[in-house]
Amino acid sequence: MIPVVVLAGFLGSGKTTLLNHLLRTSGGTRIGVVVNDFGRINIDAFAVSAQVDSMVSLSNGCLCCAVDGTELDAMLVKLASADLDVIVIEASGLAEPSTLIRMVLQAPGVEYGGLIYVVDAVELGAVPHLDRDLALADLVVLNKVDRVDSLPSLPCEAPVLPVSYGRIDPALLFEVRPPDMGPRQLSFDDLDDHSTHAHASYDSVTFESSEFLHPKLFMDFLQARPEGLFRAKGFARFEHGTFMLHVVGGYISFTRVDDAPTQLVLIGAGIDPDSLTDWLWACIADEPVTEQDMLWVLRYARE
Repeated sequence: MIPVVVLAGFLGSGKTTLLNHLLRTSGGTRIGVVVNDFGRINIDAFAVSAQVDSMVSLSNGCLCCAVDGTELDAMLVKLASADLDVIVIEASGLAEPSTLIRMVLQAPGVEYGGLIYVVDAVELGAVPHLDRDLALADLVVLNKVDRVDSLPSLPCEAPVLPVSYGRIDPALLFEVRPPDMGPRQLSFDDLDDHSTHAHASYDSVTFESSEFLHPKLFMDFLQARPEGLFRAKGFARFEHGTFMLHVVGGYISFTRVDDAPTQLVLIGAGIDPDSLTDWLWACIADEPVTEQDMLWVLRYARE
């Protein structure tokens, strides 16, 4: 199923700037963009008139459409049948993130890929219901940090990523397809391919093992991972099944796949590769694991 990432934030926080950056730096990734707003929204060189069910093709092979809140679910169904790698919903600055998340969870053919909430570091005090919205966020992008002397403290438990001009590495949000790569199953080489986007400020750690992971120990690792570790992806092998892992900020999901060795890529800023690798080796199961133990993983599984 196609992952759907919800991009939310108050008016003027920089959502469209961030979205344009994703479109420019995502290589050959086919992105379905849903603009949930009114008026005219500029996505790169294309002006999308916000009438229900309008759609344009972008020069990089992506699709962009504009809907109002009542037609969002229908558009998701329509995009789910297209040849896309990911769908990004740019929410209205006045939209309720909880409503959008509920629509995504109920739409057929797609899976929820996390809520990315953009906060203006300068106008932080002008955002209504900030605490409530941040409580739903899986990753908080603190934008415009170039315009403040010190980083403000945010009332949230989600990881906070400080950026300027919405410049976030697309690999922190979804799989990035190299240019001109035809459709095929995700491979381990693809997981660690950062050649198509700027990533100088991020580090990556790879981990491979043919041994079974212990579900409880591995979930402890994911839930207590370092603050700077924003993304994890790949395959996790357990005694009772292998799963594709997708982590964005605080969002975690597993999708069952055919048997494969554990192959993981961790992406973040200021992370300690040796410490993370040692931690993952400590997640190897050294005793039989029961199906009951798998509940630690299955609670995050999507069929």
